[in-house]
Amino acid sequence: MVAAGLLLIVAVAGVVGYFIFSGTRQERVQRNFVDRMKRPEVVGVNEILRLEVKKTERLLGFGFGWIYRLDLLRKLEQNLWQAGIYRRVSDVLLLMLLLFGAGTIIGAAIWQDVFFSLGLGAALAILPMLYVTFKRQRRLKKFALQLPFALDLMKSSLEAGHSLLRGLQVVVGEFEDPIATELRSVIEQTRLGLPLALAMEEMLKRVPEDDLRLLIVAIRIQAEVGSSLAAILGRLSEIVRTRQRVSAQVHALTAQARMSGWVVGALPVIILGAFSIIQPSYTYTLFHDPGGQRLLKIAATLDVLAFLSIRKLLKVKF
Repeated sequence: MVAAGLLLIVAVAGVVGYFIFSGTRQERVQRNFVDRMKRPEVVGVNEILRLEVKKTERLLGFGFGWIYRLDLLRKLEQNLWQAGIYRRVSDVLLLMLLLFGAGTIIGAAIWQDVFFSLGLGAALAILPMLYVTFKRQRRLKKFALQLPFALDLMKSSLEAGHSLLRGLQVVVGEFEDPIATELRSVIEQTRLGLPLALAMEEMLKRVPEDDLRLLIVAIRIQAEVGSSLAAILGRLSEIVRTRQRVSAQVHALTAQARMSGWVVGALPVIILGAFSIIQPSYTYTLFHDPGGQRLLKIAATLDVLAFLSIRKLLKVKF
């Protein structure tokens, strides 16, 4: 059993190595750029997809139709794009499946219990999703920090007599990823014939930031009313900075409670692991006695629920 688990881990390592080292950096950049050019959707295609969804739901029936409506693969693809990871969804699912199999086999070899085996497999399988979530949050945060400075530069370009498209080109030349990459995609889409407002809305799908939504609304208002876009961008830059300042204050005020959530979630696991290494006789009953295993399952469930509850309570919307 352990040997089979080790073989699965080697297979997982091979898949990860393929993800990391396949192709040169320049080839990946070019491939990702071409993929982004294919991103805009056509209205007629959306209607066809909606009819296909209804047809598939009827075939699946009431029992599984709601699963299809969740559209999990589509959401996973969007998360990959928002994280800046331009891989196929099937590659990520394959990696998760291999990790789940390896964790299940190793858990069965160590504990001989279905609950612990599946729990270890699920814990390993969720690691790619945690990595995608981490990359997504870091990329969106970096984009949000770059946005007010980009707005200032666009405002200066407009006041100097340049067009909005030229202002976007200046931002692309002066800033780094992610804002430079996303605006470069917008510029290329406009060169291919897509209106600037629609290209910006497509960028909003890849970067779902409320501050960016304000910029798109400002561009639409300026196109319809004809007011000074430079003044709008200047005021918008101040609003974005104020929102970010308030967000930082909320983050600081809730730091202690968030740390308490991490302590509640991690301390039992750390203590159990420490006793398992220092004095295994203390934890032998929990892992090998049926009553101890039931207590351990209940404790693990309550620990996860407590951690998720604290995180839910600390999510402040403003």
